[in-house]
Amino acid sequence: MQQQDWYLIPNEETLETPALVFYETRIRENIGILKGMVNDVGRLRPHVKTHKCLEITNMLIDAGIHKFKCATIAEAEMLGLAKAKDVLLAYQPVGENINRFFKLIDQYSGTSFSCLLDNIETASSISDMAVSENKVVKVYIDLNVGMNRTGVLPELAHGLVAALLSLPHINVKGLHAYDGHIHDSSIAIRYEKAAPIIAQLHHLKETLAALGIEDLAVIAGGTPTFPVYARHTDFDCSPGTFILWDKGYQDAFAEQQFNTAALVISRIVSKPTEDLICTDLGHKAVAAEKELKNRVFFLNAPQLEVQSQSEEHLVLKAENPVNYKVGDMLYGLPYHICPTVALHEKALCLASDQSLKYWNIISRKRKITI
Repeated sequence: MQQQDWYLIPNEETLETPALVFYETRIRENIGILKGMVNDVGRLRPHVKTHKCLEITNMLIDAGIHKFKCATIAEAEMLGLAKAKDVLLAYQPVGENINRFFKLIDQYSGTSFSCLLDNIETASSISDMAVSENKVVKVYIDLNVGMNRTGVLPELAHGLVAALLSLPHINVKGLHAYDGHIHDSSIAIRYEKAAPIIAQLHHLKETLAALGIEDLAVIAGGTPTFPVYARHTDFDCSPGTFILWDKGYQDAFAEQQFNTAALVISRIVSKPTEDLICTDLGHKAVAAEKELKNRVFFLNAPQLEVQSQSEEHLVLKAENPVNYKVGDMLYGLPYHICPTVALHEKALCLASDQSLKYWNIISRKRKITI
């Protein structure tokens, strides 16, 4: 098989479309690339929001990665099912999700769960339940380092931690700093923007040591700044998109040589005019939050131009429409893979031996059992 045809699937005429496809060999290679970018595999805490899949989680664990980050209770439960050793719910549980978080701790006792906190009111609610359940809850302080989405400002974190020390059954394990606002294509600019954050985190660790809280773990960054934190700090790193990669990150972050390892397959279902073709790749099959031209790129038809998209249809303009016929398969590389995966109940996996199997996207659900 030619290198440019790595994506072709045997017996494609038997496949249902639209569908999500994972490529096992390329996923395994991405795990190896990730490990090669950090000096200690123990610093890796990958985010599972991208793949949401038990089989991929098991591949990461088999590769010696035992710490993970997730965003939902369902993703945390998937990690419990995989017997992951250390799981951070990188989301502050509020309301009923506090109850669910404690149920998670009960049901998966072999996994050490922690969560984020950024205010004393939520911390007090968690502390009260921890006392009633006779459990100690591990927490990380969520810091707002510029994204202005969640977290306490670093200059106010000292006061929050001091208040937490008075709460029973709360154990402050570390600091969490997500810098999703840094996504410049230039790695030099990303480093320049991350440097003040790194300085803030070191300073905060030093001031908290004065309270007697030493050896705090620091979890910093996502995929765009992963090379910065991996190379210039001893912080834990939590990239997520690396595992499947996508067109958006492939174009933006040239220094990261991960494989694109997930596609959406689609078939031409109609040719409504002389120069238009229509496929079955609608909003429900590929992430649609970006502008039309930045939703999917067809590897075997790169010249096609997206004209419109609706729930079940994607209309494209073809310069040479005679080259396409109804029923033809198109292999699409999403620009944003994370929300694309969440649209699918299962992925067709092309295994290393070229066999085909289905993997459930188990934690796309809001609830597995808890």
